[in-house]
Amino acid sequence: MHIAILTFDGFNELDSLIALGVLHRIKRPGWRVSLCCPTPEVTSMNGVTVRAQSLLDEVRTADAVIVGSGVRTREVVADAALMAQLALDPARQLIAAQCSGTLVLAKLGLLGTVPACTDLTTKPWVLEAGVEVLNQPFYAQGNVATAGGCLASPYLAAWIIARTEGLEAAAGALHYVAPVGEKEAYVANAMKHLMPYLPEHHGAQARVATRRR
Repeated sequence: MHIAILTFDGFNELDSLIALGVLHRIKRPGWRVSLCCPTPEVTSMNGVTVRAQSLLDEVRTADAVIVGSGVRTREVVADAALMAQLALDPARQLIAAQCSGTLVLAKLGLLGTVPACTDLTTKPWVLEAGVEVLNQPFYAQGNVATAGGCLASPYLAAWIIARTEGLEAAAGALHYVAPVGEKEAYVANAMKHLMPYLPEHHGAQARVATRRR
């Protein structure tokens, strides 16, 4: 299982790195999470340089992809050669986008008439691309999910875990990273947003969200 977190120059650290941390709570053979970049190194919006753990040629074969956000996303979507490398396929991949990453999905034609979530800065550009923007932190339909707001990134990570490893594993990962003294409430709130978009589960199973790990 390879989860590629698309991370471009000007990336938002909270989007890419929080998702990376939550996803790494799954410890099993074959589980791989990587910062997937167009170049061997990328520098964040706040000047943090990180080394790529995979390059864009692995996007096509990844089992799940998170499209991270950043201050240069409009440059990304304007780069036809770069966008051509992002051959994402919701028929065989779980695809998630954070904040301005939603604009990437819109420009790739992966949203169509499906509404989406994004941050307030990106909202006008997503609307201009013909996609309805919801006033909520998370939304998913089928194998495509979007989130709005930097601290909604754990929702995308938990959605991927729930879809691949099960609801218990997702709740456990969130419980680990949640603030002490607020863990049960944090997990319950996150599951409230995720459960409607996990078709293999029913609302009655939300009780696992408050079960202490």
